[in-house]
Amino acid sequence: MFVVMSLLKNLCRSVLLLLSFSVHAELPTTVESALKAAGIPAKNVAVYVQPVESNNATLSHNADKSMNPASVMKLVTTNAALDLLTPAYRWKTEVFRDGDVVNGVLKGNLIIKGYGDPSFKAQDFWRMLMSLQQAGIKEIKGDLIIDKSYFAKDVANKKTFDDETWRAYNAEPSAFLVNGRNTSFKFIATDSSVSVNQEFELNEIQIVNNMKLVQGACGDWRGRFSYVIKPNATGTTVTFNGTFSPDCGERYLELSVFDDEKYAFHTFKKLWRELGGSFTGQLKVQEVPSSAVKVLEQFSDPLAYVVRDINKWSNNLMARQLLLTLAAEKLGTPATELKGSAALKTWLADRGLKFDELVIENGSGLSRIERISAEHLGKMLVSTYNSPVMPELMASLPILALDGTVKKRLNDSASNGRAHLKTGSLDGVSSIAGYVLDANNHRHVLVMLVNHPKAAASKNAQDALIEWVYQQP
Repeated sequence: MFVVMSLLKNLCRSVLLLLSFSVHAELPTTVESALKAAGIPAKNVAVYVQPVESNNATLSHNADKSMNPASVMKLVTTNAALDLLTPAYRWKTEVFRDGDVVNGVLKGNLIIKGYGDPSFKAQDFWRMLMSLQQAGIKEIKGDLIIDKSYFAKDVANKKTFDDETWRAYNAEPSAFLVNGRNTSFKFIATDSSVSVNQEFELNEIQIVNNMKLVQGACGDWRGRFSYVIKPNATGTTVTFNGTFSPDCGERYLELSVFDDEKYAFHTFKKLWRELGGSFTGQLKVQEVPSSAVKVLEQFSDPLAYVVRDINKWSNNLMARQLLLTLAAEKLGTPATELKGSAALKTWLADRGLKFDELVIENGSGLSRIERISAEHLGKMLVSTYNSPVMPELMASLPILALDGTVKKRLNDSASNGRAHLKTGSLDGVSSIAGYVLDANNHRHVLVMLVNHPKAAASKNAQDALIEWVYQQP
């Protein structure tokens, strides 16, 4: 009798477990209603939801369909990098001299060799140049040579993603990248005018400010002005025309008005001069000569820190730098995006994840050809949750209603703060993917990909899906 009762209990438990893991092909009513209100057909939407402790999905809608993921593709790139390079990985930047140093004077060229550090900022450059002066070099009689050979030459010769040629997101990768070669222009209203200034000021950039102060709501502040960039013999002139409201507070526009070499060179001259150094040479781009002597090397923050900037703020250029780093480390130099794609696919295959539909162009999602299915992205996230790098990947994702690209979403919901989610958006593409902790403290993987001309209007449907997962029994 005891054996029979025990078998019946086990059978009931198995049935309940099977029912709890039954896959729903139909979208939740709230999600379906939000999509209908937005004018987006369900056939243009792919959804995948799976508890991290289960082998089965609870919701799968068009999940095997190959879709453009936009910036959620960064999840694949950063996940692979954390696993293959380890969270402790650091990029190096080397400094060489090609000549003797006599009484603080380098009688020859200074050479900087980059290794693709995506996080090398002006303050890192300043620290490196300070170390150079502490090593005994105060004056440079030769030129500045930049060695970018760690990346293949053609990685920076691609067409821009769209017609916004000067926007920072269109900047190309470089083995020696300073500040993402990004100039951030700050707009702020004063009592009677609009102030426009560079956050990190370079003398080679001249601003012509034709902005006019107007009263009223901020609204589409970016659509109320234009800019014109005109390179010249000594630098470039940026002219701003339009209006700006005090209601906007401080606003920023990021532009890349110099190529990577010139931006690095202008920054070098500014910082070297501020440190009291002397330099009158020119810029050259070539490999480190065999006669050069290494003076120092400097290391970046660990990868675990860097991926937070990539994912929380969806930095496209940093993600592209990371893919090329994977290429160089795993398949040799010079790094190419093709090698990076191969490294990602090999990594997935080694973990039993075969994604036949996967297309990697640059690893950032800033692409019209990158593809993945909601199911495969979801299965990768489940696999990652059960891997050693789970804490680092999850910590890099924006926290719902608290920070990053989802700071202003579902602020008044009970799901507030209980989801780590990466977003993605392009014209005709909107996506969200990550982890949601439900009301009973069970964690689920959530993926939603929308490919449709009205995709930008799908946020309410995405939010409805998040709340549906949060409310799972």
